[in-house]
Amino acid sequence: MKSAEELKKELFLDRKNGLLSCEDEKWAKITDYCEGYKKFLDDGKTEREAAKAAIAIAEKAGFLPFEEGKNYKAGDKYYVNNRGKSVAFVVVGKSTVDNGINISAAHIDSPRLDLKPNPLYEDAELSLFKTHYYGGIKKYQWTATPLSLHGVFAKKDGTVVDVNIGEEQGDPCFVVTDLLPHLAQEQSKRTLADGIRGEELNILIGSKPFKDDKASELVKLNIMAILNEKYGVTEEDFLSAELECVPAFKSCDLGFDRSMIGAYGHDDRVCAYPALTAICEIQTPEKTAMVILADKEEIGSDGNTGLNSAFLKYVVRDIAEIQGKDYTVALRNSKCLSADVNAALDPTFKDVSEPKNACKLNYGAVITKYTGARGKSGTSDASAEYVAQIRGMLDKAGITWQTGELGRVDLGGGGTVAMYIANLGVDVVDLGVPVLSMHAPFETVSKFDVYETYRTMLEFLK
Repeated sequence: MKSAEELKKELFLDRKNGLLSCEDEKWAKITDYCEGYKKFLDDGKTEREAAKAAIAIAEKAGFLPFEEGKNYKAGDKYYVNNRGKSVAFVVVGKSTVDNGINISAAHIDSPRLDLKPNPLYEDAELSLFKTHYYGGIKKYQWTATPLSLHGVFAKKDGTVVDVNIGEEQGDPCFVVTDLLPHLAQEQSKRTLADGIRGEELNILIGSKPFKDDKASELVKLNIMAILNEKYGVTEEDFLSAELECVPAFKSCDLGFDRSMIGAYGHDDRVCAYPALTAICEIQTPEKTAMVILADKEEIGSDGNTGLNSAFLKYVVRDIAEIQGKDYTVALRNSKCLSADVNAALDPTFKDVSEPKNACKLNYGAVITKYTGARGKSGTSDASAEYVAQIRGMLDKAGITWQTGELGRVDLGGGGTVAMYIANLGVDVVDLGVPVLSMHAPFETVSKFDVYETYRTMLEFLK
């Protein structure tokens, strides 16, 4: 008869910190891999820049732009660039797509401050930009933080001018100012959510007046003169610009032990990079492999570059038509890992989580069967059979993994792209990296979890 200890070992769920069994050789691989990830973060702070950086990485691995009507064969690699903001990478498999496609989907947009269409103004002889925040943010976190400006001016003559200021050594940066404590008595009476209001997220960009005592708005005029000289734009060109302010600092190792990465934009580039690097290693898979990096997830995935659009469906249809197959059958037989993050258990704020079902740093990739809010509203809720398939794959490959929920039942909740892919008939479950301080200007992840997510994507796609 077995002892209680033997039965417990055999029957109980026993997850351990992955670093306890991480050998030095593996840790060296992890740290080397994460150096590439940090560069990807620094090169791609917006969805446009992340898409461009992803394409550059993929082209080095042999991916070429999609050609309409080309007869693609097993092992061919191509990508579909959707307006420079979302990209699909495809490696054609040995079997035809009606047998299904292995899809990994992540998003490359992150919370930020977007400039309004008429952003530039002067007040108290200072020049500022008016902003409209993008995605779910705690607004007070974006004050007194150095910001950089990224994006494009799209001009009436069809030219597009890239903007990237505040990232390089010697560049100026920008800031949302805040009150000093001595003058913030009334502000301090506001609720935390209302401490900084949306219309108060104005970015300070200049103070030097144009040297002419006869005109008004001389500081604004001087800023416009600088922009005109550098980019050839007038104030009207802001009307067709996409300009985003993001934190100006670089990604970095975090902790005395360098076991973590602190950066802006982990959500969700920390899943996009593992998926991208995994498909770059795929040669000739049994089933066609696809990684899709999408835009607009932080505001609901709508628009023609989000995953609530027909983009994924059209990419599948293109390859199905080349093979003479029905793309709806291909979708119904496909499997997907919706590569998105989850909220790691924070020891300082444990009360917002249910610890038994919360994910932790260093416990590996996290499977999130459902997201949503309250009564699972706004989620696809993966089937037991599909979760079991992914469990089996992970255990067979020796990958460290865990499960997680997004906070306590009546408190937490959130959304991913999973439900939009599930609506196409695809089996899908969320899998990604646990994150601390999610949606803040500076988020934290574990290097070990990043690497295990990469291993998961590689095993799934191949």
